[in-house]
Amino acid sequence: MTKADIINKIATSTGIPKKDVAVVVESLMETIKNSLLEKKENVYLRGFGSFVIKHRAAKTARNILKKTTMIIEAHDLPSFKPAKCFVDKMKG
Repeated sequence: MTKADIINKIATSTGIPKKDVAVVVESLMETIKNSLLEKKENVYLRGFGSFVIKHRAAKTARNILKKTTMIIEAHDLPSFKPAKCFVDKMKG
């Protein structure tokens, strides 16, 4: 399912124009991204899941073709963890 499919589904089920639904969906996505990127805050959506920041420590990697080593710097990655009730529904 794409973002356009989500917008169409919400618009048809609520009767709200697609333009307005698109603005809300974009705003939601932008708010989640800003919270993770700028504020370094996790986002918790009860009954759905959590968008969390995972920290990766620095490590040494090897390129076996060139026989060289390199340092991969410490960095943060976004991650999604589904809610327990959501996982239980998926399992059936």
